[in-house]
Amino acid sequence: MRRLILIATVPALLLAGCAGGAPPPSSATGLPVVGESAYGLFLAGGAAMNAGRNSEAARFLELARAGGGDDPAIVERAFTSALLAGDVKTAAAIAPEGAEVSEPARRLGRLVKAVAALADGKGAAAREALGSEPLGFPHRSVSALLGPWFAAAAGDAEGAVVRPQVRGDAAVDYFGKIGQAHLFERARRYDEAETDFKAVTGGGSPSELAVLAYGAFLERRGRRPEALALYDAGIGRNPASLGLAQARARAATGRGAPNAPSLKEGAAFALLAPAATMLSAKQDQVALAYLRLALTLDPQRNDAWLMLGDVLQQRGDSEGARAAYAKPKPNSPEYPSAQAKLAWSHQSAGDKTTAIRLARAGAETGDLEARATLADLLRANSEFDEAIIILTGLINEAKSPDWRLFYARGQANERSGRWTAAEADLSKALALRPDESELLNYLGYAWIDRGERLDEAKGMIEKALAANPRSGAIVDSLGWAYFRKGDYAKAVELLEQAVELEAGDPEINNHLGDAYWMVGRKDEAGFQWRRVLTLDPDAKMRADAEAKIAGGLGPKPRVAGP
Repeated sequence: MRRLILIATVPALLLAGCAGGAPPPSSATGLPVVGESAYGLFLAGGAAMNAGRNSEAARFLELARAGGGDDPAIVERAFTSALLAGDVKTAAAIAPEGAEVSEPARRLGRLVKAVAALADGKGAAAREALGSEPLGFPHRSVSALLGPWFAAAAGDAEGAVVRPQVRGDAAVDYFGKIGQAHLFERARRYDEAETDFKAVTGGGSPSELAVLAYGAFLERRGRRPEALALYDAGIGRNPASLGLAQARARAATGRGAPNAPSLKEGAAFALLAPAATMLSAKQDQVALAYLRLALTLDPQRNDAWLMLGDVLQQRGDSEGARAAYAKPKPNSPEYPSAQAKLAWSHQSAGDKTTAIRLARAGAETGDLEARATLADLLRANSEFDEAIIILTGLINEAKSPDWRLFYARGQANERSGRWTAAEADLSKALALRPDESELLNYLGYAWIDRGERLDEAKGMIEKALAANPRSGAIVDSLGWAYFRKGDYAKAVELLEQAVELEAGDPEINNHLGDAYWMVGRKDEAGFQWRRVLTLDPDAKMRADAEAKIAGGLGPKPRVAGP
């Protein structure tokens, strides 16, 4: 079985569902019902939080808190819901305190109150709220990175330039150096700032964040030729970077250098690495809290808006995610990526027209990723001709051959009936990436389904399966190879395994029905074909299943030679 493989960065969380359960009591306007008991409002708020409806949860839980007195459970939930909804001011005002409050809630409350104070320009209060001792788990890293910025806000010049350290945490070491460099610059200790910048941009592949930070520092110091050389090296490593291209254009024209980060902006930056770490650890609620705090300090932080949108999409809040993705402005480096994420959000919701319109807006910037996203969406919506044109342009413009582009164009050619062109593209992709399991499976299955080069194709699929033994799609392809060779018993064995791995795939179920028919298990075959009709098959597969059910004749044997 073949899968549509996407070449642009696509949010993997777009299809994450909301938590189940009955809807919370509400009025026709969606607001909490006046007069509901504190306990009922507490339960309704919890259900809304579980479903990703953070703003709704905050309304329920604030009413529950108002009616429930000082119940620690209600206070903690109200605080958390306000924070996750982005109402940091309210969260700081009701941050839980006291002996009955859980230690994790107390720690997070300290962090929120400190950030809220800094957002209000109260540096001393911010540092006092954070405390002299680092916050405990899971906030050690974020408190270490924020500490120097809070010290600077409180007027502690020496404390501001202390290097953040958390034993065993490479992210704190790396991003702490960037922060320290900015704070050295703020203190006019330029040589020390440059030492840190050189440390984070040394080596063969420094991060784009570090390159942009050091380049901006060089521009501010009037050293534009060095900044240009730094940007050129970065573009050489990543030609598709819109951020580096814009920075280079600014430096080349001599336009004003970007300002050094303010205290609020620096603190917001300090929150991003811990947020990313929490996301990778599947701690999305903590990551969401950090991102809300970062954006309270720096609402223009586009990378934080994109991360926030991803988290909200994962938690089922599509409306909130789209609002976050809509924040980056045209001509910003993050705009094409934001439009791509917006487009996929609408695609996953079934609004294909809006999805493609947004993808076109992103592609009009010329950004390579945005153009690839448009090609992906066009392929997903069976608009193969235009997708092929876009992919051909990307292939011709690439400085070196990219197997993913040939693979994507091969898929589009194959799906649109241009087999000769498809085979050439897929073979080229395989030559560039000979061990890629999805590619081995796609080309191998295509040959099997056409009855061509069966032994070679079967070997390719066996190689793919060895690399990815839990892939239902690849097991299905191997089963279909045995079907085409006439070994129906072996086909049944493998196709049953494939259905166990991916029970909801219509093509695998259709194949299993065909194999059952060929070994005489006709009732089971009919069941599988009827099941296909419940699994949203495409029009061709639906017609095939309906014909087999109506005619009672089953599939044609279609045995092929080697």
